[in-house]
Amino acid sequence: MAPRCWRWWHWSAWRRTRPPPAGSTPIFGGSDEVRDPANARALGKKRRRVQIRVKPGKLQLLPEAAEQGPQICVVGSGPAGFYTTQHLLKHHPRAHVDIYEKQLVPFGLVRFGVAPDHPEVKNVINTFTQTARSDRCAFRGNVVVGRDVAVSELQAAYHAVVLSYGAEDHQALEIPGEELPGVFSARAFVGWYNGLPENRELAPDLSCDTAVILGQGNVALDVARILLTPPGHLEKTDITEAALGVLRQSRVKTVWIVGRRGPLQVAFTIKELREMIQLPGTRPMLDPADFLGLQDRTKELPRQRKRLTELLLRTATEKPGAEEAARQASAARTWGLRFFRSPQQVLPSPDGRRVAGIRLAVTRLEGVGEAARAAPTGDTEDLPCGLVLSSVGYKSRPIDPNVPFDPKLGVIPNMEGRVLGVPGLYCSGWVKRGPTGVIATTMTDSFLTGQMLLQDLKAGLLPSGPRPGYAAIEALLSSRGVQPVSFSDWEKLDAEEVSRGKGAGKPREKLLDPQEMLRLLGR
Repeated sequence: MAPRCWRWWHWSAWRRTRPPPAGSTPIFGGSDEVRDPANARALGKKRRRVQIRVKPGKLQLLPEAAEQGPQICVVGSGPAGFYTTQHLLKHHPRAHVDIYEKQLVPFGLVRFGVAPDHPEVKNVINTFTQTARSDRCAFRGNVVVGRDVAVSELQAAYHAVVLSYGAEDHQALEIPGEELPGVFSARAFVGWYNGLPENRELAPDLSCDTAVILGQGNVALDVARILLTPPGHLEKTDITEAALGVLRQSRVKTVWIVGRRGPLQVAFTIKELREMIQLPGTRPMLDPADFLGLQDRTKELPRQRKRLTELLLRTATEKPGAEEAARQASAARTWGLRFFRSPQQVLPSPDGRRVAGIRLAVTRLEGVGEAARAAPTGDTEDLPCGLVLSSVGYKSRPIDPNVPFDPKLGVIPNMEGRVLGVPGLYCSGWVKRGPTGVIATTMTDSFLTGQMLLQDLKAGLLPSGPRPGYAAIEALLSSRGVQPVSFSDWEKLDAEEVSRGKGAGKPREKLLDPQEMLRLLGR
Protein backbone atom coordinates (compact mmCIF):
# COMPACT_ATOMS: atom_id res chain seq x y z
CA MET A 1 0.00 0.00 0.00
CA ALA A 2 1.42 3.41 -0.91
CA PRO A 3 2.58 5.45 2.10
CA ARG A 4 0.29 8.36 1.24
CA CYS A 5 -2.85 6.24 1.31
CA TRP A 6 -5.14 6.17 4.32
CA ARG A 7 -5.11 3.00 6.39
CA TRP A 8 -8.29 2.13 8.29
CA TRP A 9 -8.40 0.59 11.73
CA HIS A 10 -10.92 0.04 14.48
CA TRP A 11 -10.57 0.69 18.16
CA SER A 12 -12.91 -0.75 20.80
CA ALA A 13 -14.06 0.85 24.04
CA TRP A 14 -16.41 -0.68 26.57
CA ARG A 15 -19.72 1.21 26.33
CA ARG A 16 -23.31 0.82 25.15
CA THR A 17 -23.61 -0.87 21.75
CA ARG A 18 -23.49 1.50 18.84
CA PRO A 19 -23.16 0.43 15.20
CA PRO A 20 -20.02 1.50 13.33
CA PRO A 21 -20.32 4.35 10.82
CA ALA A 22 -21.88 3.38 7.52
CA GLY A 23 -19.45 2.14 4.92
CA SER A 24 -16.62 1.38 7.30
CA THR A 25 -14.73 -1.88 6.74
CA PRO A 26 -12.65 -3.01 9.70
CA ILE A 27 -9.47 -4.92 8.95
CA PHE A 28 -9.50 -6.65 12.31
CA GLY A 29 -12.36 -7.27 14.68
CA GLY A 30 -12.16 -5.60 18.04
CA SER A 31 -9.30 -4.99 20.41
CA ASP A 32 -6.41 -7.27 21.29
CA GLU A 33 -8.12 -7.95 24.60
CA VAL A 34 -11.16 -9.43 22.87
CA ARG A 35 -8.99 -11.54 20.57
CA ASP A 36 -6.92 -12.67 23.54
CA PRO A 37 -8.15 -16.15 24.69
CA ALA A 38 -7.51 -15.27 28.33
CA ASN A 39 -10.04 -12.47 27.97
CA ALA A 40 -12.61 -14.35 25.92
CA ARG A 41 -15.22 -13.33 28.46
CA ALA A 42 -14.92 -9.84 27.01
CA LEU A 43 -16.71 -11.08 23.90
CA GLY A 44 -19.91 -11.12 25.88
CA LYS A 45 -19.59 -7.49 26.87
CA LYS A 46 -21.30 -4.84 24.81
CA ARG A 47 -19.12 -2.30 23.10
CA ARG A 48 -19.08 0.37 20.47
CA ARG A 49 -16.46 0.99 17.84
CA VAL A 50 -14.80 4.25 16.98
CA GLN A 51 -13.18 4.44 13.56
CA ILE A 52 -9.63 5.77 13.29
CA ARG A 53 -7.47 6.41 10.31
CA VAL A 54 -3.70 6.34 10.64
CA LYS A 55 -1.36 8.18 8.30
CA PRO A 56 2.42 8.43 8.79
CA GLY A 57 2.92 11.03 11.51
CA LYS A 58 -0.83 11.57 12.06
CA LEU A 59 -3.68 10.03 14.01
CA GLN A 60 -7.20 11.11 13.06
CA LEU A 61 -10.53 10.12 14.60
CA LEU A 62 -13.67 10.47 12.49
CA PRO A 63 -16.37 12.90 13.67
CA GLU A 64 -18.50 10.01 14.93
CA ALA A 65 -16.05 9.29 17.78
CA ALA A 66 -17.90 9.55 21.05
CA GLU A 67 -16.77 10.02 24.64
CA GLN A 68 -14.40 7.43 26.03
CA GLY A 69 -12.49 6.72 29.23
CA PRO A 70 -8.89 7.91 29.48
CA GLN A 71 -6.34 5.82 27.61
CA ILE A 72 -3.15 5.59 29.68
CA CYS A 73 0.17 4.02 28.84
CA VAL A 74 2.60 2.68 31.47
CA VAL A 75 6.15 1.79 30.40
CA GLY A 76 7.60 -1.00 32.55
CA SER A 77 5.92 -4.01 34.17
CA GLY A 78 7.85 -4.18 37.44
CA PRO A 79 6.41 -3.14 40.82
CA ALA A 80 6.33 0.56 39.88
CA GLY A 81 4.41 -0.10 36.68
CA PHE A 82 1.90 -2.46 38.24
CA TYR A 83 1.29 -0.37 41.36
CA THR A 84 0.74 2.73 39.22
CA THR A 85 -1.72 0.74 37.09
CA GLN A 86 -3.53 -0.58 40.17
CA HIS A 87 -4.08 2.92 41.48
CA LEU A 88 -5.36 4.23 38.15
CA LEU A 89 -7.81 1.36 37.64
CA LYS A 90 -9.06 1.51 41.22
CA HIS A 91 -9.69 5.25 41.30
CA HIS A 92 -10.99 5.80 37.77
CA PRO A 93 -13.73 3.32 36.77
CA ARG A 94 -13.37 3.98 33.02
CA ALA A 95 -9.59 4.23 32.68
CA HIS A 96 -7.84 1.77 30.38
CA VAL A 97 -4.12 1.06 30.91
CA ASP A 98 -1.69 -0.56 28.48
CA ILE A 99 1.56 -1.78 30.10
CA TYR A 100 4.53 -1.90 27.73
CA GLU A 101 7.51 -4.09 28.62
CA LYS A 102 10.77 -4.75 26.75
CA GLN A 103 11.04 -8.32 28.09
CA LEU A 104 8.70 -11.04 26.83
CA VAL A 105 7.68 -11.68 30.44
CA PRO A 106 6.26 -9.36 33.11
CA PHE A 107 7.09 -8.44 36.74
CA GLY A 108 10.53 -6.87 36.38
CA LEU A 109 12.75 -7.09 39.47
CA VAL A 110 10.22 -9.26 41.30
CA ARG A 111 11.12 -11.99 38.81
CA PHE A 112 14.71 -11.02 37.99
CA GLY A 113 15.91 -9.29 41.18
CA VAL A 114 14.37 -10.96 44.22
CA ALA A 115 16.61 -13.77 45.51
CA PRO A 116 15.39 -17.30 44.70
CA ASP A 117 15.45 -18.23 48.40
CA HIS A 118 12.99 -15.41 49.18
CA PRO A 119 9.83 -16.81 47.54
CA GLU A 120 7.54 -15.00 49.97
CA VAL A 121 8.60 -11.65 48.49
CA LYS A 122 7.45 -12.85 45.07
CA ASN A 123 3.88 -13.41 46.28
CA VAL A 124 3.08 -9.89 45.08
CA ILE A 125 3.03 -11.42 41.57
CA ASN A 126 -0.40 -12.87 42.44
CA THR A 127 -1.78 -9.35 42.92
CA PHE A 128 -0.10 -8.10 39.75
CA THR A 129 -1.62 -11.01 37.82
CA GLN A 130 -5.12 -10.03 38.90
CA THR A 131 -4.44 -6.49 37.68
CA ALA A 132 -3.15 -7.73 34.33
CA ARG A 133 -6.27 -9.87 33.83
CA SER A 134 -8.57 -6.87 34.21
CA ASP A 135 -10.68 -6.03 31.16
CA ARG A 136 -9.28 -2.50 31.46
CA CYS A 137 -5.62 -3.52 31.44
CA ALA A 138 -3.45 -5.07 28.74
CA PHE A 139 0.17 -6.26 28.80
CA ARG A 140 2.26 -5.47 25.71
CA GLY A 141 5.53 -7.39 26.11
CA ASN A 142 8.48 -7.60 23.72
CA VAL A 143 8.20 -3.88 22.92
CA VAL A 144 11.26 -1.70 23.54
CA VAL A 145 10.08 1.86 24.07
CA GLY A 146 12.66 4.25 22.66
CA ARG A 147 13.59 1.78 19.92
CA ASP A 148 10.43 0.08 18.62
CA VAL A 149 8.21 3.04 19.40
CA ALA A 150 9.08 6.58 20.47
CA VAL A 151 7.72 8.18 23.63
CA SER A 152 6.31 10.98 21.43
CA GLU A 153 4.30 8.38 19.50
CA LEU A 154 2.90 7.02 22.75
CA GLN A 155 2.01 10.56 23.83
CA ALA A 156 0.11 11.08 20.57
CA ALA A 157 -1.88 7.87 21.09
CA TYR A 158 -2.68 8.14 24.83
CA HIS A 159 -4.06 10.75 27.18
CA ALA A 160 -1.11 10.22 29.52
CA VAL A 161 2.16 8.25 29.59
CA VAL A 162 3.85 6.99 32.78
CA LEU A 163 7.52 5.94 32.65
CA SER A 164 8.15 3.19 35.22
CA TYR A 165 11.02 1.34 33.59
CA GLY A 166 13.30 1.17 36.62
CA ALA A 167 17.11 1.10 36.82
CA GLU A 168 18.51 -1.13 34.10
CA ASP A 169 22.20 -0.34 34.57
CA HIS A 170 24.79 -0.45 37.37
CA GLN A 171 27.11 2.15 38.83
CA ALA A 172 30.61 1.64 37.45
CA LEU A 173 33.56 1.50 39.86
CA GLU A 174 35.65 3.67 37.52
CA ILE A 175 38.94 2.22 38.77
CA PRO A 176 41.83 0.55 36.90
CA GLY A 177 41.35 -3.18 36.26
CA GLU A 178 37.55 -3.05 36.33
CA GLU A 179 37.47 -4.64 32.88
CA LEU A 180 39.45 -7.76 33.95
CA PRO A 181 37.84 -11.21 33.64
CA GLY A 182 36.46 -12.17 37.04
CA VAL A 183 34.98 -8.72 37.72
CA PHE A 184 31.18 -8.51 37.45
CA SER A 185 28.44 -6.16 38.52
CA ALA A 186 26.21 -7.63 41.21
CA ARG A 187 23.29 -6.68 38.98
CA ALA A 188 24.55 -8.95 36.20
CA PHE A 189 25.32 -11.74 38.69
CA VAL A 190 21.82 -11.52 40.16
CA GLY A 191 20.36 -11.48 36.64
CA TRP A 192 22.40 -14.59 35.81
CA TYR A 193 21.11 -16.76 38.66
CA ASN A 194 17.59 -15.33 38.32
CA GLY A 195 17.24 -16.02 34.59
CA LEU A 196 17.43 -12.56 33.04
CA PRO A 197 17.89 -13.34 29.33
CA GLU A 198 20.59 -10.72 28.76
CA ASN A 199 22.75 -12.28 31.51
CA ARG A 200 22.28 -15.96 30.67
CA GLU A 201 25.77 -16.23 29.11
CA LEU A 202 27.59 -14.64 32.08
CA ALA A 203 29.33 -17.89 33.16
CA PRO A 204 31.23 -16.65 36.25
CA ASP A 205 34.33 -18.64 37.20
CA LEU A 206 33.86 -19.77 40.82
CA SER A 207 37.06 -21.86 40.98
CA CYS A 208 38.75 -19.37 43.34
CA ASP A 209 38.90 -19.52 47.13
CA THR A 210 37.95 -15.92 47.94
CA ALA A 211 35.35 -13.51 46.55
CA VAL A 212 35.06 -9.80 47.33
CA ILE A 213 31.76 -7.93 47.14
CA LEU A 214 32.03 -4.14 47.02
CA GLY A 215 29.05 -2.54 48.74
CA GLN A 216 27.09 -3.27 51.91
CA GLY A 217 23.44 -3.18 50.88
CA ASN A 218 20.82 -5.91 50.63
CA VAL A 219 21.92 -6.88 47.11
CA ALA A 220 25.46 -7.44 48.39
CA LEU A 221 24.15 -9.75 51.12
CA ASP A 222 21.90 -11.56 48.62
CA VAL A 223 24.91 -12.27 46.40
CA ALA A 224 27.05 -13.39 49.35
CA ARG A 225 24.29 -15.68 50.58
CA ILE A 226 23.83 -17.31 47.17
CA LEU A 227 27.60 -17.85 46.86
CA LEU A 228 27.82 -19.52 50.28
CA THR A 229 24.49 -21.37 50.59
CA PRO A 230 24.87 -25.15 50.25
CA PRO A 231 23.54 -25.89 46.72
CA GLY A 232 21.17 -28.51 48.12
CA HIS A 233 19.30 -25.71 49.88
CA LEU A 234 18.69 -23.97 46.55
CA GLU A 235 17.53 -26.99 44.55
CA LYS A 236 13.85 -26.43 45.36
CA THR A 237 13.88 -22.71 44.47
CA ASP A 238 13.39 -21.08 41.08
CA ILE A 239 17.13 -20.46 40.59
CA THR A 240 18.11 -21.46 37.06
CA GLU A 241 19.50 -24.94 36.56
CA ALA A 242 22.49 -23.46 34.74
CA ALA A 243 23.38 -21.29 37.74
CA LEU A 244 22.81 -24.16 40.15
CA GLY A 245 25.21 -26.31 38.14
CA VAL A 246 27.96 -23.67 38.43
CA LEU A 247 27.32 -23.20 42.16
CA ARG A 248 27.60 -26.96 42.74
CA GLN A 249 31.16 -26.79 41.35
CA SER A 250 32.06 -23.61 43.29
CA ARG A 251 35.26 -23.57 45.34
CA VAL A 252 34.52 -20.23 46.99
CA LYS A 253 35.10 -20.59 50.74
CA THR A 254 35.42 -16.98 51.88
CA VAL A 255 33.40 -13.89 50.97
CA TRP A 256 34.38 -10.39 52.07
CA ILE A 257 31.68 -7.70 51.96
CA VAL A 258 33.47 -4.35 51.77
CA GLY A 259 32.15 -0.88 52.58
CA ARG A 260 33.64 2.62 52.40
CA ARG A 261 32.13 3.65 55.74
CA GLY A 262 31.45 2.04 59.10
CA PRO A 263 28.92 -0.16 60.94
CA LEU A 264 26.53 2.76 61.51
CA GLN A 265 26.24 3.40 57.77
CA VAL A 266 25.56 -0.09 56.36
CA ALA A 267 22.62 -0.13 53.95
CA PHE A 268 21.41 -3.71 54.48
CA THR A 269 18.48 -4.50 56.76
CA ILE A 270 18.33 -6.64 59.88
CA LYS A 271 16.43 -9.44 58.12
CA GLU A 272 19.20 -9.97 55.58
CA LEU A 273 21.92 -9.72 58.25
CA ARG A 274 20.19 -12.30 60.43
CA GLU A 275 19.97 -14.67 57.46
CA MET A 276 23.71 -14.35 56.90
CA ILE A 277 24.53 -14.97 60.55
CA GLN A 278 22.37 -18.11 60.59
CA LEU A 279 23.45 -19.39 57.16
CA PRO A 280 24.13 -23.16 57.39
CA GLY A 281 27.74 -24.22 57.01
CA THR A 282 29.17 -20.71 57.48
CA ARG A 283 30.57 -18.53 60.24
CA PRO A 284 30.87 -14.72 60.39
CA MET A 285 34.16 -12.83 60.75
CA LEU A 286 33.74 -9.35 62.25
CA ASP A 287 36.60 -7.36 63.77
CA PRO A 288 35.67 -6.15 67.28
CA ALA A 289 37.95 -3.15 66.76
CA ASP A 290 35.50 -1.80 64.17
CA PHE A 291 32.85 -1.53 66.88
CA LEU A 292 34.79 0.23 69.64
CA GLY A 293 32.72 2.98 71.26
CA LEU A 294 29.51 2.07 69.45
CA GLN A 295 27.82 0.52 72.47
CA ASP A 296 27.17 3.89 74.09
CA ARG A 297 25.97 5.46 70.84
CA THR A 298 23.22 2.94 70.13
CA LYS A 299 20.83 4.61 72.59
CA GLU A 300 20.44 7.68 70.38
CA LEU A 301 19.88 5.77 67.14
CA PRO A 302 16.49 5.41 65.40
CA ARG A 303 14.78 2.11 66.30
CA GLN A 304 15.59 0.18 63.11
CA ARG A 305 19.21 1.34 63.01
CA LYS A 306 19.56 0.61 66.73
CA ARG A 307 18.35 -3.01 66.37
CA LEU A 308 20.62 -3.57 63.39
CA THR A 309 23.67 -2.12 65.18
CA GLU A 310 22.98 -4.15 68.32
CA LEU A 311 22.91 -7.36 66.27
CA LEU A 312 26.21 -6.42 64.63
CA LEU A 313 27.70 -5.66 68.05
CA ARG A 314 26.60 -8.97 69.55
CA THR A 315 27.93 -10.91 66.59
CA ALA A 316 31.29 -9.11 66.68
CA THR A 317 31.96 -8.92 70.40
CA GLU A 318 30.00 -11.57 72.32
CA LYS A 319 31.14 -15.13 72.76
CA PRO A 320 28.59 -17.47 71.13
CA GLY A 321 26.77 -20.12 73.16
CA ALA A 322 27.95 -23.71 73.14
CA GLU A 323 25.60 -24.83 70.36
CA GLU A 324 26.39 -21.87 68.11
CA ALA A 325 30.11 -22.19 68.84
CA ALA A 326 30.01 -25.84 67.78
CA ARG A 327 28.14 -24.92 64.59
CA GLN A 328 30.66 -22.23 63.72
CA ALA A 329 33.61 -24.50 64.48
CA SER A 330 32.39 -27.05 61.95
CA ALA A 331 31.66 -24.45 59.26
CA ALA A 332 33.61 -24.90 56.03
CA ARG A 333 32.85 -21.42 54.71
CA THR A 334 33.25 -17.93 56.14
CA TRP A 335 32.05 -14.43 55.42
CA GLY A 336 33.07 -11.09 56.83
CA LEU A 337 32.35 -7.37 56.78
CA ARG A 338 35.30 -5.07 56.02
CA PHE A 339 34.64 -1.46 56.99
CA PHE A 340 36.43 1.79 56.12
CA ARG A 341 37.75 0.47 52.79
CA SER A 342 37.25 1.96 49.33
CA PRO A 343 38.22 0.19 46.07
CA GLN A 344 41.21 1.76 44.38
CA GLN A 345 42.39 -0.79 41.81
CA VAL A 346 41.58 -4.33 40.68
CA LEU A 347 44.87 -6.26 40.65
CA PRO A 348 45.61 -8.62 37.73
CA SER A 349 47.12 -12.09 37.84
CA PRO A 350 50.80 -12.37 36.71
CA ASP A 351 49.72 -13.19 33.16
CA GLY A 352 47.22 -10.31 33.19
CA ARG A 353 44.35 -12.57 32.17
CA ARG A 354 42.13 -12.33 35.23
CA VAL A 355 41.62 -10.73 38.63
CA ALA A 356 43.98 -11.74 41.43
CA GLY A 357 43.09 -9.21 44.11
CA ILE A 358 41.87 -5.74 44.89
CA ARG A 359 43.69 -2.74 46.34
CA LEU A 360 41.63 -0.94 48.95
CA ALA A 361 42.16 2.59 50.21
CA VAL A 362 41.78 2.84 53.98
CA THR A 363 39.22 5.54 54.90
CA ARG A 364 38.06 7.52 57.89
CA LEU A 365 34.71 9.16 58.51
CA GLU A 366 34.11 12.88 58.24
CA GLY A 367 30.86 13.87 59.92
CA VAL A 368 28.51 11.74 61.99
CA GLY A 369 25.62 9.35 61.50
CA GLU A 370 24.28 8.22 58.15
CA ALA A 371 25.41 11.47 56.50
CA ALA A 372 29.08 10.84 57.34
CA ARG A 373 31.43 10.75 54.34
CA ALA A 374 34.42 8.47 53.76
CA ALA A 375 37.75 10.25 53.28
CA PRO A 376 41.03 8.51 52.36
CA THR A 377 43.75 8.29 54.99
CA GLY A 378 46.52 7.69 52.48
CA ASP A 379 47.00 4.07 53.52
CA THR A 380 46.14 1.09 51.31
CA GLU A 381 45.89 -2.68 51.65
CA ASP A 382 45.74 -5.47 49.10
CA LEU A 383 43.14 -8.20 49.46
CA PRO A 384 43.76 -11.37 47.40
CA CYS A 385 40.69 -12.74 45.60
CA GLY A 386 39.67 -14.41 42.38
CA LEU A 387 36.21 -12.85 42.02
CA VAL A 388 35.07 -9.23 42.42
CA LEU A 389 31.39 -8.31 42.44
CA SER A 390 30.50 -4.63 42.38
CA SER A 391 27.34 -3.81 44.31
CA VAL A 392 27.62 -0.05 44.64
CA GLY A 393 24.21 0.77 43.16
CA TYR A 394 21.84 0.49 40.22
CA LYS A 395 21.40 3.26 37.69
CA SER A 396 18.60 4.29 35.34
CA ARG A 397 19.24 5.06 31.67
CA PRO A 398 17.60 7.72 29.51
CA ILE A 399 14.86 6.07 27.48
CA ASP A 400 14.33 8.59 24.69
CA PRO A 401 16.19 11.75 23.54
CA ASN A 402 13.00 13.77 23.94
CA VAL A 403 12.48 12.80 27.60
CA PRO A 404 14.31 14.96 30.18
CA PHE A 405 16.96 13.04 32.12
CA ASP A 406 19.42 13.98 34.86
CA PRO A 407 22.55 11.87 34.21
CA LYS A 408 24.17 12.86 37.50
CA LEU A 409 21.26 11.71 39.65
CA GLY A 410 20.15 9.02 37.20
CA VAL A 411 16.49 10.06 37.34
CA ILE A 412 13.88 11.81 35.22
CA PRO A 413 13.46 15.35 36.65
CA ASN A 414 9.99 15.47 38.17
CA MET A 415 7.75 17.00 40.76
CA GLU A 416 5.73 14.34 42.60
CA GLY A 417 5.86 12.19 39.46
CA ARG A 418 5.03 14.94 36.94
CA VAL A 419 7.91 15.14 34.45
CA LEU A 420 9.16 18.71 34.46
CA GLY A 421 8.32 20.64 31.32
CA VAL A 422 6.35 17.84 29.63
CA PRO A 423 2.60 17.93 30.39
CA GLY A 424 0.96 14.52 30.23
CA LEU A 425 4.22 12.67 30.95
CA TYR A 426 4.77 11.08 34.38
CA CYS A 427 7.22 8.74 36.11
CA SER A 428 7.19 6.36 39.06
CA GLY A 429 9.57 4.02 40.88
CA TRP A 430 13.34 4.06 40.67
CA VAL A 431 13.49 6.22 37.54
CA LYS A 432 11.52 8.80 39.53
CA ARG A 433 13.37 8.79 42.88
CA GLY A 434 16.55 6.72 42.35
CA PRO A 435 17.27 3.05 43.16
CA THR A 436 16.41 3.08 46.85
CA GLY A 437 13.89 1.39 49.12
CA VAL A 438 12.00 -1.87 49.02
CA ILE A 439 8.85 -2.97 47.16
CA ALA A 440 6.60 -1.27 49.73
CA THR A 441 8.46 2.02 49.13
CA THR A 442 7.82 1.69 45.41
CA MET A 443 4.13 0.99 46.06
CA THR A 444 3.69 4.26 47.99
CA ASP A 445 5.70 6.18 45.40
CA SER A 446 3.69 4.76 42.49
CA PHE A 447 0.34 5.41 44.15
CA LEU A 448 1.38 9.06 44.49
CA THR A 449 2.20 9.32 40.80
CA GLY A 450 -1.17 7.77 39.93
CA GLN A 451 -2.88 10.26 42.23
CA MET A 452 -1.15 13.21 40.53
CA LEU A 453 -2.16 11.94 37.09
CA LEU A 454 -5.81 11.61 38.08
CA GLN A 455 -5.75 15.06 39.67
CA ASP A 456 -4.47 16.52 36.40
CA LEU A 457 -7.13 14.61 34.48
CA LYS A 458 -9.87 15.96 36.73
CA ALA A 459 -8.48 19.50 36.46
CA GLY A 460 -8.63 19.35 32.65
CA LEU A 461 -4.84 19.49 32.24
CA LEU A 462 -4.74 16.40 30.01
CA PRO A 463 -6.17 16.04 26.45
CA SER A 464 -9.96 15.91 26.60
CA GLY A 465 -10.77 14.37 23.23
CA PRO A 466 -10.69 10.66 22.37
CA ARG A 467 -7.30 9.03 21.91
CA PRO A 468 -6.76 5.81 19.92
CA GLY A 469 -4.52 4.06 22.43
CA TYR A 470 -3.10 0.70 21.41
CA ALA A 471 -4.92 0.54 18.06
CA ALA A 472 -2.62 3.21 16.69
CA ILE A 473 0.51 1.79 18.32
CA GLU A 474 -0.32 -1.70 17.07
CA ALA A 475 -0.32 -0.34 13.53
CA LEU A 476 3.09 1.25 14.03
CA LEU A 477 4.59 -1.88 15.61
CA SER A 478 3.23 -4.09 12.87
CA SER A 479 4.77 -1.88 10.19
CA ARG A 480 8.12 -2.16 12.01
CA GLY A 481 8.06 -5.94 12.34
CA VAL A 482 7.61 -5.95 16.13
CA GLN A 483 5.66 -8.89 17.60
CA PRO A 484 4.09 -7.85 20.93
CA VAL A 485 3.37 -10.51 23.55
CA SER A 486 0.06 -10.48 25.46
CA PHE A 487 -0.59 -11.54 29.04
CA SER A 488 -2.23 -14.75 27.85
CA ASP A 489 0.99 -15.44 25.92
CA TRP A 490 2.88 -15.00 29.18
CA GLU A 491 0.50 -17.41 30.90
CA LYS A 492 1.40 -20.04 28.29
CA LEU A 493 5.10 -19.47 29.00
CA ASP A 494 4.37 -19.53 32.73
CA ALA A 495 2.65 -22.92 32.39
CA GLU A 496 5.65 -24.24 30.45
CA GLU A 497 8.08 -23.06 33.14
CA VAL A 498 6.00 -24.62 35.91
CA SER A 499 5.80 -27.88 33.95
CA ARG A 500 9.57 -27.98 33.43
CA GLY A 501 10.25 -27.33 37.11
CA LYS A 502 7.77 -29.90 38.37
CA GLY A 503 9.98 -32.91 37.63
CA ALA A 504 12.82 -31.47 39.71
CA GLY A 505 10.54 -30.39 42.57
CA LYS A 506 11.06 -26.71 41.71
CA PRO A 507 8.31 -24.07 41.48
CA ARG A 508 9.46 -23.43 37.90
CA GLU A 509 12.41 -23.72 35.53
CA LYS A 510 12.70 -20.30 33.93
CA LEU A 511 12.92 -19.93 30.17
CA LEU A 512 16.10 -18.03 29.32
CA ASP A 513 16.10 -17.68 25.53
CA PRO A 514 13.70 -15.13 23.98
CA GLN A 515 13.80 -16.99 20.65
CA GLU A 516 12.70 -20.21 22.36
CA MET A 517 9.89 -18.29 24.04
CA LEU A 518 8.68 -16.97 20.70
CA ARG A 519 8.84 -20.47 19.18
CA LEU A 520 6.75 -21.83 22.04
CA LEU A 521 4.18 -19.14 21.22
CA GLY A 522 4.17 -20.16 17.56
CA ARG A 523 5.86 -16.99 16.34
